[in-house]
Amino acid sequence: MFSKILIANRGEIAVRIIRACKEMGIATVAVYSEADRDALHTALADECYCIGPAPASESYLNEERIISTALVSGAQAIHPGYGFLAENAHFARACAKNGVAFIGPSADSMERISDKTQMKALVEKTSLRPVPGTGVLWSVEEALAAAEKIGYPVMLKARSGGGGRGIRQISDAEELEQAFPLAVSESEAAFGDGALYIEKYIYPARHIEVQILADEAGSVVCLGERDCSVQRRHQKLIEESPSPGVSTERRKALMDMVEDAVKKIGYVGAGTLEFLMDREGSFWFMEMNVRLQVEHCVTEMLTKIDLVKWQIRAAAGVALRFKKKDVPIRGCSIECRINATAPGVLRMLHVPGGHFVRFDTFLVQGVEITPYYDSLLGKLIVYAGSREEAVRKMKAALCELVVEGIPTNIREQLEIISDERFMSGEYDLTLMEGR
Repeated sequence: MFSKILIANRGEIAVRIIRACKEMGIATVAVYSEADRDALHTALADECYCIGPAPASESYLNEERIISTALVSGAQAIHPGYGFLAENAHFARACAKNGVAFIGPSADSMERISDKTQMKALVEKTSLRPVPGTGVLWSVEEALAAAEKIGYPVMLKARSGGGGRGIRQISDAEELEQAFPLAVSESEAAFGDGALYIEKYIYPARHIEVQILADEAGSVVCLGERDCSVQRRHQKLIEESPSPGVSTERRKALMDMVEDAVKKIGYVGAGTLEFLMDREGSFWFMEMNVRLQVEHCVTEMLTKIDLVKWQIRAAAGVALRFKKKDVPIRGCSIECRINATAPGVLRMLHVPGGHFVRFDTFLVQGVEITPYYDSLLGKLIVYAGSREEAVRKMKAALCELVVEGIPTNIREQLEIISDERFMSGEYDLTLMEGR
């Protein structure tokens, strides 16, 4: 097991990882930009080092400085959290070259799986069904021919996209002809990769994702599914587990298929397989995320399994100590993402309490929210024995949560939770249309 880990991230996920390390008896090293000099994760870590100015490109994405800091501090491993360098195969390979463990999959595995078109080719050899689509399209002519064959509407996607970015819905050939060169340019600027592909637009549908853990011995355990259908412009707002739209029988079948597929792929670590579920209840595979998800804590609250700790153990070669049968899916867990809607300085914070109420955040009084980074302030998560009770608990928790000085989406989250379609569980990706 590692004795010291560097956390190459910021915000609530850096705080979350540091707390897990403390519970495991592992020393922690924080890195920070000049804008995060007084951030909570720097205060909680055993050591902290400034790695550059506020822009992420000069700090949290600076591979050389982060690895140099790990070597200087004596850290044996680097945890990338999510975002930034979490799915960067070049960084994972640089870590290995310098004798520092990367807490995540190997660089080769990451390249294979993060390439969405290559991953779909792997999945086609399993019992999972990929969303009908294409390989990489290198010209607008190729794209037009493919879209005509698949049938409009289609989704134009960046091969290296993620987190809901790099996705466009295309209604007809004229729109595709205009959008293709723009999408290439935007993808090159955002991800350093202009490759695009097309998928069939499945509508209406629910966004379902399955959490897995896998070890070096080949054991794979599914920890249930999460429903992530409450989205605006492909950005998730609310997640819950289990999905109210997935029956017990379908859940078991999906988990069995996912475990079998992950074993055949040979993946090690924590990962998430994402699906669209159509009206007939069929699951269409979209992609696999080779990192910790923002919404991992929904699964933690439901299963009582600490995913961060097991992610660290898997990277250290520790075998899983449980199987799927040891992880009963009972009750319901719901998460609301609390986002800033504008910059500000936190004047006062009141965090709701109660049995199985959790707020993962980096907020402390006086912290300044700048425009440099993601708008996520924290994640409010509740668990209860039934979905009805969990919805009531989330309403109460949202009403109790107070964030003064920073404009937030708390009121909107309360409105969504109170929406009749959400309360009934009969919602899908259309819930936020027009809002």
